[in-house]
Amino acid sequence: MTRKQQRLGLLALGMAALGGATVLVLSAFNDNLVFFYSPSELKATAVAADRRVRIGGLVEANSLSRGADARSFSFRITDGADDVAVLYQGLLPDLFREGQGAVAEGKLRPDGIFAASSVLAKHDENYMPREVVDALKKSGHWQEGGAAGMAQKK
Repeated sequence: MTRKQQRLGLLALGMAALGGATVLVLSAFNDNLVFFYSPSELKATAVAADRRVRIGGLVEANSLSRGADARSFSFRITDGADDVAVLYQGLLPDLFREGQGAVAEGKLRPDGIFAASSVLAKHDENYMPREVVDALKKSGHWQEGGAAGMAQKK
């Protein structure tokens, strides 16, 4: 084998190793990717039952109920056009309230109820996640004010 063939063989081997590493990284990235949906987008999109997603919007008024064990909650998240029932087992954030912005991460069950593994509430009076603001603006339920300015700066 000539020196030129050895170099070409090493180059091909290096390219194959780089390609394999790229495939592994992209595969791991795809497994950990979590998409954000508004309730309207979630109902319009076919989401696999085992796929983790985030939904966001406003906690619908008079929809929050606590289970008998005081650690299970059910509520509805709405974007003004549509809403999704959410079940959550755990402690809700202190700032979680009806009529306030919230983001829940979990899986959509086959019966259409969202089983949340974590719930996030807006952390002060002037901030709401950009995805929630965009979804509320798209549905026409966004009210201009202090929250809009802070969300756009982030």
